[in-house]
Amino acid sequence: MMFADITLMKYLANTVDILLVWYVIYKIIMIIRGTKAVQLLKGIFVILFVRIISEFFHFQTLFAITEQVILWGFLAIIIIFQPELRRALEQIGRGKFFSRSGLREEDNQERTVEAIIKAVDYMAKRRIGALISVERETGMGDYIETGIEMYSKISSELLINIFIPNTPLHDGAVILQKEQVAAAACYLPLSESPFISKELGTRHRAALGISEVTDSLTVIVSEETGGISLTKNGELYRDLTKEEFRELLTNGLLGPKTEKQASSTRWNWRGKRHG
Repeated sequence: MMFADITLMKYLANTVDILLVWYVIYKIIMIIRGTKAVQLLKGIFVILFVRIISEFFHFQTLFAITEQVILWGFLAIIIIFQPELRRALEQIGRGKFFSRSGLREEDNQERTVEAIIKAVDYMAKRRIGALISVERETGMGDYIETGIEMYSKISSELLINIFIPNTPLHDGAVILQKEQVAAAACYLPLSESPFISKELGTRHRAALGISEVTDSLTVIVSEETGGISLTKNGELYRDLTKEEFRELLTNGLLGPKTEKQASSTRWNWRGKRHG
């Protein structure tokens, strides 16, 4: 009987141990999500996969190289992931590591979508130029640092006030991070593609540029025409109606709600406008 009790206790202890490890891994993933560490983590998995393949097929040189990479990888991880590790330790210190973060993330995204739509509609009618980039999975910390950090709650009124002409923050891009206006007056990289239409200005080139290096969604309001455009994955969607803009923005941030595609409004800078 005592032996059975000991076996049961060991079984429960192992189960709790495994659950705790998986929970810690989950929280670490949640912490690094939305940063460049995600891309580096994918690179680590590629290296591990190459090592397994090289060992299986007896590729001696490739195996030796990956072995050295893995051997020194722990030190490299500490150096590369220093900001994320510091943030994790800070969250542990604040008691937030075991909090239920992300519980209302979808609600926050819906409020963000509505705030952007309301602000863009207001500015488009009055031909107020605007450039709004929404961070998704790829972190935009490097670009946030080029502007004036705000970390204010997103609202349509705040977005409109930022882009009012002749105000200190109206020149440049606003970057939205989660449910916050992370920074204003930010500099985004300009696309250097020779295929971009000559009629496109700096805002459109910046929106295309950031969409080529991150997975962000970037909204442009033309100061000349009041036209609404959106870029993602190196593609530009021009002269959108309010309904088309809502659909693209909602699908991009919340996932596709319908099977309807806005192919008639799609502008791929490598080709010509369709429809």
